Amino acid sequence: MHIVVCIKQVPDSAQIRVHPVTNTIMRQGVPTIINPYDLFALEEALRLRDRLGGEVTVLTMGPPMAEDSLRKALTFGADRAVLLTDRFFAGSDTLATSYALSSAIKKIGETWGPVGIVFAGKQTIDGDTAQVGPGIATRMGFNQLTYVAAICDVDTEKGIVEVERRAEGGVQVLQTKLPVLITMLEGSNEMRRGSLTSALRAANAEITTWNAEAAGVPDVQSCGLRGSPTVVKRVFAPTPRAERAEEIGKPGMSFEELADAAMDEIFARHPTVEADLREFAAGQQEEWR
Repeated sequence: MHIVVCIKQVPDSAQIRVHPVTNTIMRQGVPTIINPYDLFALEEALRLRDRLGGEVTVLTMGPPMAEDSLRKALTFGADRAVLLTDRFFAGSDTLATSYALSSAIKKIGETWGPVGIVFAGKQTIDGDTAQVGPGIATRMGFNQLTYVAAICDVDTEKGIVEVERRAEGGVQVLQTKLPVLITMLEGSNEMRRGSLTSALRAANAEITTWNAEAAGVPDVQSCGLRGSPTVVKRVFAPTPRAERAEEIGKPGMSFEELADAAMDEIFARHPTVEADLREFAAGQQEEWR
């Protein structure tokens, strides 16, 4: 089983600032990290590799400094890392990004063997669009399973994967055929600690670096700003709230007492909420009968 995990190096959102005059994100001096949602995808891929065998290839598109995130992924146990970097990719939106990444995944399959599963996080913390994963699946003709909370079963002989997908009102159990692209939800697993052996290997590992030509991108005009129809009109910081947080309850209260106090306060401030909740609960009970 050959698994590809798409990750992205992003600025640490806890330290991002917006320029007060230009209204643009100030990235200078802001540390970068692996997109947190992608770590759930990486861990799930490693678990499948450990159980079923095969290889895990980690792929990212970005500037040369994105190599740091790939080495971090190798310390967790990934087998191979590929950096897709080229000036043609600068300024790519989700449409252009999915175009470049899908080309690179096809090249990975041709180089190291057919790809059965592509993993990605549900979205990135710097864009929050959740469009790149489905875009890759569409371009490659893969089935797609988004917002996956758990992998129930993978049958490589039958070429079938079964997952639990979180949806409004409950959880869906879905089954589809390989190859497939899966986007993982947060909290679906816990990232392992990298071993000393993996850390030493990652420090000296050769990162495969491809430009647009090496990755087999058919049309560079569909990459970067030229291939990106999305226009960002304005970036702005949220307006700070003037009111302060209020303390509810008293010291020494039990959890149940604090919960009751919080609900009483909510119902007092929003009188319609209690009636709406009672109506919803009554409807749920009627469905179960």
